[in-house]
Amino acid sequence: MFTYRFDHLDGLDSLTRHEEESPSPQRGEVLVRVRSVALNYRDIAIPLGRYVWDARPGLIPCSDAAGEIVETGDGVDSFEPGDRVVSCFHSRWFGGRPPANLMLDTYGSGKDGWLTQYAVVSQDAVVKIGDELSFGEASTLPCAGVTAWNALSGPSPIRPGDTVLTQGSGGVSIFAIQLAKALGASVIATTTSADKEALLRDLGADRTINTRDTPEWGGVVRDMTGDGVDRIVEVVGPQTIHQSLAAIRWNSEIVLVGFLSSTGPDINYFTLKGSGASIRSIGVGDRTMLEELIRVVAAAGIRPVIDSTYSFNEAPQAFRHLADGRHTGKIVIELT
Repeated sequence: MFTYRFDHLDGLDSLTRHEEESPSPQRGEVLVRVRSVALNYRDIAIPLGRYVWDARPGLIPCSDAAGEIVETGDGVDSFEPGDRVVSCFHSRWFGGRPPANLMLDTYGSGKDGWLTQYAVVSQDAVVKIGDELSFGEASTLPCAGVTAWNALSGPSPIRPGDTVLTQGSGGVSIFAIQLAKALGASVIATTTSADKEALLRDLGADRTINTRDTPEWGGVVRDMTGDGVDRIVEVVGPQTIHQSLAAIRWNSEIVLVGFLSSTGPDINYFTLKGSGASIRSIGVGDRTMLEELIRVVAAAGIRPVIDSTYSFNEAPQAFRHLADGRHTGKIVIELT
């Protein structure tokens, strides 16, 4: 079989294709034929040295995949050959409080990921999917989809009539728009691109703000809503957190998701306290959240937004396209 590895963590050019022996499942394991892999920002952050957790060189990249079971090991009672499945971002977090050192054991950073034709994993590391989504669409769920669902669903779930603010047009933000609308919320979406404002409205955003034209958008959001928004899905990080604090309603929540920016002004303690906001930092979500998301997506008829699709041979180009930052939605690699 063929697989890709980042032989060194010194840039995207170290992504190398290898021919390796096909694996066989042991007790409690399943062999998955990988049909589609979706890229996330972490997949370029790791080789570019921007990832916030340690990563090992030489690993197969990517945490998000969809495929089909082709063989099961002894003791597997949840799957049979032919089942359609998606990967769990966290293979050891099934629900509740996350286990210790969770981020050190994730696909593509702590252990081999999914950019390979075949993968052997624990039966607990995949979840069944129906026929509502293609393999490409389903592969976008484990990281971006679950992150958005975690940001909106709990421990204080969004309710009908609430207002959610999203940032940009990446995978998490687009899922957050779609899921917030499915939950009955209003959505204000920020973007730096005038061209993408119409797209975000088409996806369900009720109002959009071009932050390039309106850099102090926090006050604008407060004026729009009267007293601020109920939830902010903060994907940019240091550059935008001050505006998020200005836009949040008292006793509401800012969910820290991403780190698209690495620098920004320091947060003053009194600014933070004066906002009245709860700050919750999340690292994707657990298996139960993925199962919930799959049901919600099917019931609401949500179609994941795919920016572009590459073949397995074109995987390096897919990573470079992600690094360019010009995509809208998810970038997917299809395997045949």
